[in-house]
Amino acid sequence: MVNFKLMIRLPKRFLVLVALLYALTPAMASAEEKADSPEETPAEEPGVTDYISMDPAFVTNVGKPGNKVTYLKAAVTLRASSAEVRPAVEAHMPSLRNALVMLFGEQTDADAITTMDGQKALREEAKARINKILEEQHTGVSIDGVLFTEFVVQK
Repeated sequence: MVNFKLMIRLPKRFLVLVALLYALTPAMASAEEKADSPEETPAEEPGVTDYISMDPAFVTNVGKPGNKVTYLKAAVTLRASSAEVRPAVEAHMPSLRNALVMLFGEQTDADAITTMDGQKALREEAKARINKILEEQHTGVSIDGVLFTEFVVQK
């Protein structure tokens, strides 16, 4: 005897399977094309950011002479956008640290450097002095910024 119910279900299942395979074929073909094609290199690689820590932290007197002694402790990190900057900074680290010690010691208004604007101005001046030294030493590199990772003024 012939089972008509089975004969009706079989073509429906077959049609569903064919439709599913048909739907998946473009996705499988595009995956194969991606695997076969060589990887494209981007036209321009994103820049490298290198952070160079100037350890140990700087500790110096600030404020006007004759007043109560006020101390500044600043941990400084330099931001560079090129891997070539680190060797130049490390080679001239004593001179760079000296420039920052002198800069921090020149600060006579302890209240001004505790404000955001005062700290920003101090970072900009530190960046200018460091880049000046790197230029004087004919390194051909410069830093992009100075970051204070720790900044404490004790009165």
